[in-house]
Amino acid sequence: MEQTKRQPPLQSVPPVHPLPGSVGIVQPQLFRCTAPLELQCGKTLPHYELVFETYGRLNANKDNAVLVCHALSGHHHAAGFHRQNEKKPGWWDACIGPGKAIDTDRFFVVSLNNLGGCHGSTGPKSINPDTDKPYGPDFPIVTVKDWVVSQHSLMEHLEIPRWAAVVGGSLGGMQAMQWAIDQPDLVRYAIVIAAAPKLSAQNIAFNEVARKAIISDPDFRDGHYYEHNTYPKTGLSLARMLGHITYLSDDAMKEKFGRELRDGAISFDFDVEFEVESYLNYMGEVFSKNFDANTYLLMTRALDYFDPAEDYNHELSKALAQAKAHFLVLSFTTDWRFAPERSREIVEALLTAKKNVTYADVECPQGHDSFLLNVPAYIDLFKAYMNSIEVVGGA
Repeated sequence: MEQTKRQPPLQSVPPVHPLPGSVGIVQPQLFRCTAPLELQCGKTLPHYELVFETYGRLNANKDNAVLVCHALSGHHHAAGFHRQNEKKPGWWDACIGPGKAIDTDRFFVVSLNNLGGCHGSTGPKSINPDTDKPYGPDFPIVTVKDWVVSQHSLMEHLEIPRWAAVVGGSLGGMQAMQWAIDQPDLVRYAIVIAAAPKLSAQNIAFNEVARKAIISDPDFRDGHYYEHNTYPKTGLSLARMLGHITYLSDDAMKEKFGRELRDGAISFDFDVEFEVESYLNYMGEVFSKNFDANTYLLMTRALDYFDPAEDYNHELSKALAQAKAHFLVLSFTTDWRFAPERSREIVEALLTAKKNVTYADVECPQGHDSFLLNVPAYIDLFKAYMNSIEVVGGA
């Protein structure tokens, strides 16, 4: 592969720890790969960029690097803050930082925005060199295997010889599995949280309804909405509302909202009346302002296509037989999007392949989104496992 030139950080800021357990003020960095990337779909990107963040320090032995892979709507900003007095930290701040599950006093953590994303990495909003216009719907379909290839290029750029661990929840956990299968010599531990070996028909159906909501919005304009200075707000909001319902459990929604009315009385019309309706509308609107619709289509398709057993006669145990990593597989009792049974499929395949695997089904009422939350039983187990990973080169 053609060597890529090192790029300086977008902005270099000394680490600051404004809160206990925080990685402090962080800034994204930019990696530009000038080598062509041949994708599974048969198309080639002539070059691409990945935005990423790092937390902690790479030790002298370079054996403490951890790759954090994001889920469907995630991005590179997994921990810390981008500026002073910012209220909301990175999306996995509950798990990344000094003394946390992924302890940045021990590990050098790399978190990136995947190819096809909308937070700085090359994706639909990027300029197509063939047209000098945004790719829009012409951006090629990317897969989890493609992400592993691009992440491997970033790994080489950072001069990391081997990951101490590849970690992720949901779609991120699927990437951890793919890494262990495709690059077995480069992954010591794979942590797969709230994931599945492939999507069920029901999950593919959820994704199709979400895509249809986006594509049917008049402002989608066949994916070329950038040129019209608009975006499919309604469709993207509906897609997020549908997705968000599946990320929560019935018990969690009951505890948080019940059947509470916003104004205390029924108004006998079709306006927003219940607190849960208000919440979903708010979440949908906020998401529509911060996420790209074309990227949402790409990410859901990457989910649909994920099936590492396909290349091994549809036998998951044969796919996982390629792996040399030790595995931690975690599920949550109330997760019905990726139910515990799906995690146990992974565990059973690993055992059949005679791999080292630790599994726990964590009792938790919050549903699929539990992997993002500070749930004590989950955090304690996750932390204990990460602490057991030997780091020879020191912090």
